[in-house]
Amino acid sequence: MGSTNRPAVMPLDAWREGETFVLEFDLPGVNIDSIDLDVERNVLTVRAERPARNGDWEMLASERSKGAFSRQLVLGDNLDLDRIEASYDAGVLRLTIPVAEKARPRKIQISSVSQGEERTAIEA
Repeated sequence: MGSTNRPAVMPLDAWREGETFVLEFDLPGVNIDSIDLDVERNVLTVRAERPARNGDWEMLASERSKGAFSRQLVLGDNLDLDRIEASYDAGVLRLTIPVAEKARPRKIQISSVSQGEERTAIEA
């Protein structure tokens, strides 16, 4: 059970697809309006809430977590945090984060001092 003092953890899968990192969080039964995403410096915080049911009824089984969910991830400097995209479908929150341009491999030109030539010889 999650509370504001001790939020429940949300399961996560993370992988890289080419020049993009993908994160998926399982949040079944969570309303999209209760999901909150924040990035401060390089820390991503995901918060969500699945409210407890209220009413005139008797609980027979309760195995699904209710209340507040929270997860924080420290993201590397090699990601472009200004271009994070988020979508929510079928109870799965999906974030895609592109690799920063400065972190991508690039060719470096090398000039020959003795011959005044330039040629591509090193890939960084």
